[in-house]
Amino acid sequence: MRLRTGRIPKPATALALAGTMAALGLTGCAAEPDPDTVTVLNSATDAAEHEANQDFFDRCAEPLGLEVEQISVPAPQIASKALRMASSDSLTDILELDGSELPQFAETAGLRPLAETGVDTGDFSTSSNTLGSFDGVQYGVARSVNSLALIYNTELLAEAGIEPPETWDELQAAAAELTRGDTYGMAFSASPDADGVYQFLPFFWSAGGDEAQLNEGGGAAALQLWQDLVDAGSASRSVVNWNQQDVNDQFISGRAAMMINGPWQVPVLDGQDNVDWAVASIPVPEAGLDPVAPIGGTVMTVPKNEDDRERERNAGRILDCLNSEENQLAWGERINNVPTREAAAQTYREQNPKLAPFADLVTTARSRTAEVGTRWPVISDALAGAFQSVLTGQSSPEDALERAQQQATAGE
Repeated sequence: MRLRTGRIPKPATALALAGTMAALGLTGCAAEPDPDTVTVLNSATDAAEHEANQDFFDRCAEPLGLEVEQISVPAPQIASKALRMASSDSLTDILELDGSELPQFAETAGLRPLAETGVDTGDFSTSSNTLGSFDGVQYGVARSVNSLALIYNTELLAEAGIEPPETWDELQAAAAELTRGDTYGMAFSASPDADGVYQFLPFFWSAGGDEAQLNEGGGAAALQLWQDLVDAGSASRSVVNWNQQDVNDQFISGRAAMMINGPWQVPVLDGQDNVDWAVASIPVPEAGLDPVAPIGGTVMTVPKNEDDRERERNAGRILDCLNSEENQLAWGERINNVPTREAAAQTYREQNPKLAPFADLVTTARSRTAEVGTRWPVISDALAGAFQSVLTGQSSPEDALERAQQQATAGE
């Protein structure tokens, strides 16, 4: 099951979305809809993912005398599909978005605040609530979340007498020692898109980088770390072309001893027998610091339906059930994601010790849009340009971030 980590509308698309959907008022559903059917627009196009979702929808809908119908389209098409459905007055009762997409929709005033639908998120982790918020209002609920961690080849580290690195200095030393023959010590994605940016953020934020002011704080140190790993030959120069799946392929083929990746790779890792693997926290600049990684996952929202508020309430009832402690834990275990209710997350950690570092990391993880809101697409592109220019030898870290800040603020 591939879980998204942040594919969001480009600025032009987002502006069209905001203008058109605001004008339409997001009234919600088609003419004479079935009052006992709750519709959902999501990206569960994979058959197993679609079936898993339906299992949970059914267990929540049936006691309420309801049915749930999923409309699933590829993740990059969610925004345009929602726009077309809104224009024909047929938008679904529940709209599932990647967390980084939520500000683009919430800004239109077309989403109902969750508190008005009866959904209670009071026992959820702060980081997960941030993922579903815009301007301090909770519009989306995440039943599970993910982040990134250091995944390592236990056999190679044991043979080298190396413990999983906890600091950047230890990471560089371990990566150098583990680089032998066709095997690099370290692998990560530095592709010029959402995958690369998602993987850069743990280093950028842990060093004190600020997405609102890219050329201030510790962001240059994170760029320098990536450059040093590549220049030392501890990481392949091809990282500038690898997405997160490519990184996982390198790891399971034995061409990388360590990698940065997420729990969505667990089914593939579990399905192969070439590499014994384990998970550790993201290394930090200095011992004693907490890693700050991005929090990822989808949030379920309720589009406004002024003509039929009962449909909104039914959607809220489904969401409240999906996010019970029992259902969150079952869903998290099914997809290797961390539940967002704090009690469920603790149980998940105890029952899945191999993946416990992911549960620990999400407690300090941050939403990409929490500070910059709808500006995130431009900032993400600017960050991607910065690490691409550094890793291809075109810029120093400082110069790259100066240009990135100019790009991020152009037109303001």
